Amino acid sequence: MLGLWYGPRWRVWPLLPLSALYALAVALRAAPYRFGWRHPVRLPVPVVVVGNITVGGTGKTPLVIHLAQRLAAAGERPGILCRGYGGASAHWPRQVTPGSDPREVGDESVLIARRSGLPVAAGPDRAAAGRLLLAQGCTVLLCDDGLQHQALARDVEIIVMDGARGLGNGFCLPAGPLRESAQRLKQVDAVVVQGGGLSLGWPAFIMDLPLGDTLVAVTDGSRRPLAEFVGQTVHAMAGIGHPQRFFGALRQAGLSVVEHPFPDHYDYRPEDLRFAADGVLLMTEKDAVKCARFPLRNAWFVPVSARVDPGLEAKVLAWVRQRGKDLAAGMR
Repeated sequence: MLGLWYGPRWRVWPLLPLSALYALAVALRAAPYRFGWRHPVRLPVPVVVVGNITVGGTGKTPLVIHLAQRLAAAGERPGILCRGYGGASAHWPRQVTPGSDPREVGDESVLIARRSGLPVAAGPDRAAAGRLLLAQGCTVLLCDDGLQHQALARDVEIIVMDGARGLGNGFCLPAGPLRESAQRLKQVDAVVVQGGGLSLGWPAFIMDLPLGDTLVAVTDGSRRPLAEFVGQTVHAMAGIGHPQRFFGALRQAGLSVVEHPFPDHYDYRPEDLRFAADGVLLMTEKDAVKCARFPLRNAWFVPVSARVDPGLEAKVLAWVRQRGKDLAAGMR
């Protein structure tokens, strides 16, 4: 579908009636909250939602980790909420630790727990998951995704966009990549453009996702400089929303890449990785979370961290502290 979504608009005309139905369904789902027929659950701490309005990876998970760590450094006690997408747990919500099984709680949940070092909870009912974190003394909650999940009240909304792909052809699913109307961009507190290069007509913060300069072994955690692989031909796999971003970053670092893209949140099996039996295999950290249980040799993941406009960090901290004061005053 990517070729259609980011190509000439006339090619998707047959799908426009389905897009209209999809947009109607989105509007109907939001209507009870918009008109006050249902009320979102209000938790007693500030809630920050980081999401997107397009299908595919935009970098929201690295941004959530980055903002949570900055809030922790500023003296807050942040916790992170995840949907647990791809997890097969029979009991939600779940506390997520670095040692949790991604098959139970989802790959992104485990990745966030490992990278952030902060409390993480996962589950379809984000309010219930939030209560798990409140019991641990968290003073602010950050949601990885959930922009369209209206059941949990939020105080700050941040949309992350891919600067290279933008809004595609501007249509909703399935004719285009939009989860909801582009007008949503005007309703949130901040828009973050990953990679820059996109003009929206209103202010946006810029974020980059540079590769780390050290590779980490998937199975034992040993490390090697990325520079040691420059000039070599490597196998590269990525089961993320936008695999080409990962492959392109490796090429920019000087590696010759044999690409192996997989669907986002793919449930890997050992036989899927036979192509790398006698060579070097590089993967994303999200893939490594799921592949660590395999007997892999010479397999490494490449850490990626968000580099964020300091203005966004300052605004989020100010919003969180002001909202925290407002909530405290209202509870007296």
